[in-house]
Amino acid sequence: MPGYLTTHVLDTARGRPAAGMEVVLFRLETGRRIELVRLVTNADGRTDRQILPEGEFATGTYELEFHAGAWMDATGVSAENPRFLDVIPIRFGMSQDDHYHVPLLVSPFGYSTYRGS
Repeated sequence: MPGYLTTHVLDTARGRPAAGMEVVLFRLETGRRIELVRLVTNADGRTDRQILPEGEFATGTYELEFHAGAWMDATGVSAENPRFLDVIPIRFGMSQDDHYHVPLLVSPFGYSTYRGS
């Protein structure tokens, strides 16, 4: 099965998908971060297309940036200055041709992730 990458962002403080959050994917190579794509989550908290589709998939080390601070500002979450969480980086490896799903569960003061299915 060819590999690909997806995400799903959930607002755990409000109990709903995090619509409208910018997500940026970087590939890490020899100490460099190479930006591959910028997407925005839809009403379901997912991107409208795979972050890294089958035709572009390669094993290696990657980083997803979730722009949670700007999303919280846009959705009216009360802000302290500076925000406790702003850009949330998640660095991970993909070692085989498979479906990698990296979800983010986020609130103003905490987040978690895992390898989903």
